[in-house]
Amino acid sequence: MFGKTKIYTAESVTSGHPDKVCDQISDAILDECLRGDSKSRVAVENFGGHGVLNIGGEVTTKSQVDFEEIARQVYREIGYEEDLEIISNIACQSSDIAQGVDTGGAGDQGIMYGYATDETDEYLPKGLVLAHKLAEGLEKLRKDGGVAWLLPDGKSQVTMEDDNVRSVLISTQHKEDISQEEIREILIQRIIKNLISGEDIDIYINPTGKFVQGGFEADTGLTGRKIMVDTYGGLAPHGGGAFSGKDPSKVDRSAAYMARFVAKNIVANKLAKKCMVSAAYAIGRAEPLMVEALDENGNSLASFVNERFDFRPKAIIERLDLQKPIYRQTACYGHFGKQGLPWEAIEDLA
Repeated sequence: MFGKTKIYTAESVTSGHPDKVCDQISDAILDECLRGDSKSRVAVENFGGHGVLNIGGEVTTKSQVDFEEIARQVYREIGYEEDLEIISNIACQSSDIAQGVDTGGAGDQGIMYGYATDETDEYLPKGLVLAHKLAEGLEKLRKDGGVAWLLPDGKSQVTMEDDNVRSVLISTQHKEDISQEEIREILIQRIIKNLISGEDIDIYINPTGKFVQGGFEADTGLTGRKIMVDTYGGLAPHGGGAFSGKDPSKVDRSAAYMARFVAKNIVANKLAKKCMVSAAYAIGRAEPLMVEALDENGNSLASFVNERFDFRPKAIIERLDLQKPIYRQTACYGHFGKQGLPWEAIEDLA
């Protein structure tokens, strides 16, 4: 992980990918709850496919939220036109959990990781940055580029060898009346060549030969199923907890953001070229069970981190100002590396 990885692959997906549709609906619901009640407790999951969307979870909020209307609005904004049958089953947060969270304790147990590297301006692995830009390029081309045959579902993948791109893969949903040759030509000229240069790069476009059926018509989606796309492309560990649909009392989300904030600041302040931060929690307990930070050589920076950063859930929420409706923007193209998000801010650690 910290040594020089010779070959690796990272992927991303578009906003119209079924899993990402569910992530966006979950985070749109969270944002609406926080908009009217900053102390909302939200844990919302979505499972959709083949004309039906199931919304489930636990919500305790003073906000008036129409879960079904939010889901339909997000679905339309992404670019899907067909109607959905929506089944909603929302309950209140367990009082057993609430009694631990109300006093500032963690909303669950678990291990969270943050990672940063100096190889890109985003402080993320180059292959992951390119994969996100390729996938986002499909959406921009569809919405703003006048390419009417592009449809919402899609994926990208980049394989790196050392610092060079070895292969590029794009699979994109499209209308029936377009040839694969034309699809290939347009995507190479209008997306790939704008991002990637070099010789002997293998380019794969719609390798099955056809991608007309997509989204919920072709596949099911589930909130939280793209956790590697959301984080570091599999190039750093992951504790397994998803982000979307969870308010910041859930350390799955807030502590992962804090770990990224710390790792990025360590690298940005040139205290390491790469940094991985990890933290572990017990449900209902404020103090983390552990906080560790390692540089690219495996040296521990834990003492430095623990002196300067408070990993208690309430302190994280306050430092990063996490009780605002900022979360839907995180639900596509990664939770990290985007300007304007509080955990991406760089501070002087001198």
